[in-house]
Amino acid sequence: MREFLAANPIAKPSDVRAAYDEWHYRHEPDPAADAPWYALIKSRLRLADDLAGRRVLEIGCGLGGFAVWLSRQSQKPAEVVAADFSPVAVARARQLGEQTRAIGIHWIVADIMALDEFQAEFDTVFSCETIEHVPDPPLAVRQLSRVLKPGGRLYLTTPNYLSMIGLYRAYCWLRRKKFDEGGQPICKINMSVTTRSWVRKAGLRVVRTDGVGHYLPLPRRSPIRFTVLDRARFLTRWFAHHTLVIAEKPAHA
Repeated sequence: MREFLAANPIAKPSDVRAAYDEWHYRHEPDPAADAPWYALIKSRLRLADDLAGRRVLEIGCGLGGFAVWLSRQSQKPAEVVAADFSPVAVARARQLGEQTRAIGIHWIVADIMALDEFQAEFDTVFSCETIEHVPDPPLAVRQLSRVLKPGGRLYLTTPNYLSMIGLYRAYCWLRRKKFDEGGQPICKINMSVTTRSWVRKAGLRVVRTDGVGHYLPLPRRSPIRFTVLDRARFLTRWFAHHTLVIAEKPAHA
């Protein structure tokens, strides 16, 4: 928010929410939830342990595709709370849920940095491509940790700028060219190592780090993705653009 207001001196705090509302107006839902970060989670998700009969939170649910996917699994959660900062996103996500006849989803407007309406009450928390779009990512991670039950599990995805896209972002900075992620008003620079550090400092134990997506940016063209590099993820995950951190809250917390 502070970055957005600094770049827009006449803006009010409510303008940040309006900017995200406008952003969500311009995009279409992804009912299959097949974006690279969702695919990462699906490849590591323990359906029986993390979904079946569990109370689940997705914070930053966007247009609702992943929440709908969660609710439609054979080993389905007892409840999915799907939340987003943007009222427009939540309204469109709720509409998608109705169109797909998804059940067991509670759609709400909420701020990842101030989840005051919740205590340590969720078995599983998902946050996908969200913490890089808030003023204080470490605070957001602490909130995710706080609302997890002891023994609960966090699935957190965020861009990793220790990557070729990160090099391109540095090039844009040197050339004084604007860089953003599809027009989002706040785009923090995260790296997988710093994300892991924030997770640990929030009192969670990192279980696994994974990553996919190696892109070569090109002027006025879509980046070229080198999928061959994803086949050796034990080496390349630290330099992939899409990072997944899986963490658990100690059972004694």
